[in-house]
Amino acid sequence: MNELLVALITGGLSLLGVIVTNNKNAQQMDHKLELHQAVTETKLDELTREVRKHNGFAERIPILEEKVKVANHRIEDLEKGAGG
Repeated sequence: MNELLVALITGGLSLLGVIVTNNKNAQQMDHKLELHQAVTETKLDELTREVRKHNGFAERIPILEEKVKVANHRIEDLEKGAGG
């Protein structure tokens, strides 16, 4: 009977040790995942900001090109008027 009691106590303590260890590891993994998620969100926010900035340039470049074209025509007209 003593041997059975010792086996049950040993098994119970071993099970308790495994449960505690697993819980500790799960908490550490959750912390790491939260940290990585925060870093990912920060990088995503920065990337979104850069894309919006780029899109702003992409929208303005055709307007600038048109203005340069108009300015070049005006310069040509002025040069023709001054040279003629």
